[in-house]
Amino acid sequence: MTRVWFSKLDDTPIDHMWAATSEEGLVATQFRGSAATFKAQVKKLTKTEPQEDQLKLEPIFNELKRYFAGNLKAFSIPICWHYLSTFQQKSLKQVYAIPYGELRTYTQLAQLIDSPKSIRAVGRANATNPMPIVIPCHRVIGSDGKLRGFAGGLETKAYLLRLEGSWLL
Repeated sequence: MTRVWFSKLDDTPIDHMWAATSEEGLVATQFRGSAATFKAQVKKLTKTEPQEDQLKLEPIFNELKRYFAGNLKAFSIPICWHYLSTFQQKSLKQVYAIPYGELRTYTQLAQLIDSPKSIRAVGRANATNPMPIVIPCHRVIGSDGKLRGFAGGLETKAYLLRLEGSWLL
């Protein structure tokens, strides 16, 4: 059975964050919220009872701190993709590949996965992204150039885009 650990990162510019990792890599991040809520989300995703362990999360927390300080352009921690559906993996791997400071539209992502009519499904994959920031769904905007939904809220999305220099609001 795969083991999963979680912990909380305090004092980010967007409040606290939660993260969970397995032996294979990162499985989830979440903005704000309680330990109980995050633990339940991770358990639902992984079918494993996560254990709290700050040390297991230090690699991702160190990278997140560097990202928020503007000193990290690409995450290097391993990601555990196998808890995601095949379509989510396909869609979110394209999101993961969006370079720091760049934007893509849902339409562009649908085209990149050779499924140009799946714009809404790509949007749904982004909406259910279990690893925001690391899988940078904040870099995905509407084809009209407007910000669309984001788990951390549109203000957080705008903040992240400004941090990366890709959005002037």
